[in-house]
Amino acid sequence: MRFWGPNPGRSRARYHASARGPRAEDASIRSVETSRPKPGLSVPVLSILDEEGKLIEEDQRALVRHVVQDGYGADILFSAGTTGEWDKVDNATRQAVIRVCAEEVAKLNLGLVSNGSSAVESWAGVTAPTAGDTLANLEHAIDCGVDAAVIAPLSIEGVADPVRFMLRDVSDLLDTKMRRIPIFLYDNADIAIDPAVPHIRTKQVKAMSRLDFVRGIKVSASNKVLGNYTRAAKSFKDRGEFGIYVGNAKLIFDIYRPYQGFFGVIQEHWDRWRRAGGMPVGVVAGPANAMPREWAYAWQVCRAGDEERMEAAQRVVDAFRDLCVVASGKRTLACLKRALYAEGVISSPCVAPGTPELAPGEAEDFDAKFAVLKETTRRELGEVAMTRFEKRID
Repeated sequence: MRFWGPNPGRSRARYHASARGPRAEDASIRSVETSRPKPGLSVPVLSILDEEGKLIEEDQRALVRHVVQDGYGADILFSAGTTGEWDKVDNATRQAVIRVCAEEVAKLNLGLVSNGSSAVESWAGVTAPTAGDTLANLEHAIDCGVDAAVIAPLSIEGVADPVRFMLRDVSDLLDTKMRRIPIFLYDNADIAIDPAVPHIRTKQVKAMSRLDFVRGIKVSASNKVLGNYTRAAKSFKDRGEFGIYVGNAKLIFDIYRPYQGFFGVIQEHWDRWRRAGGMPVGVVAGPANAMPREWAYAWQVCRAGDEERMEAAQRVVDAFRDLCVVASGKRTLACLKRALYAEGVISSPCVAPGTPELAPGEAEDFDAKFAVLKETTRRELGEVAMTRFEKRID
């Protein structure tokens, strides 16, 4: 929560010392107002499960190493999100995924930083069906050392007012911790409890952006909704303080495409007005679990407005999207796990109970088509933008 006065940090400490007694007197409650959303590719990692739905810890660690790609892949690793089947596993598994990913990212960062590369941030999806479990997950994530947490308030039973939940429950919990972390909102109509309220209202985003620890939002929605949130946050945050992350990953090919001609200029001015001059700081791409370097490349060429390379990158990601539509329907999560299993990165392609599986014969068909896609990627993007697979399992 933002505090007023000449020294907000000191005022905050005094307030809590008087409110909570001796336990809080020694606490150094700092603001997170100086933190900035990390730009780049955010990969919402899969949760690697066995046939009984239990986490395979060593496979999960291998997946983290795979998406980081020695610094050439993910900039942010997002655990226990929708791609991680958070709504299909129990809370103990959610917390285990958060812990394992945080530990592995911390281990990898030692090597990355010593080699002069940027550290990867570890974000934890802490949303659970109940407010109590969500807050327990947030506390667990902080204790695990994550850099930030992600909350989807519209997916929590009993949270009728997202603003009040953040203002009171989340804020009060953060104030009890020695280390406060940034919180990012998650807006996704597919996991909203009430179909009549698929998105966080713009005025609610505006209200929550006043909180010092709310530093951005992941938006799986249209360009219009994304623009509304950008304008809402501008009321209380300076440019760069509140990050918008594109959840519909392929939208970056539209947002960053250079405009051409008279109508293109008009469209450009309209988009700038709609986003109040702001642009997304990152993209959240589930398919990057299998192809992290390709998505890191796509983000870079989109940001640069390199139309020729944007076209090539889009052909590759479109081809993978098409592979995930099999005879029995769209099977994105099952296909992502199958790709990693076939390449020997993980030992189990199992999805959580309730997630659509591949039918008999579809897995082998996918394997053959994925091998062809790798050749297409080499031809379209070149070797430098191709993911390296660390084969652990024959």
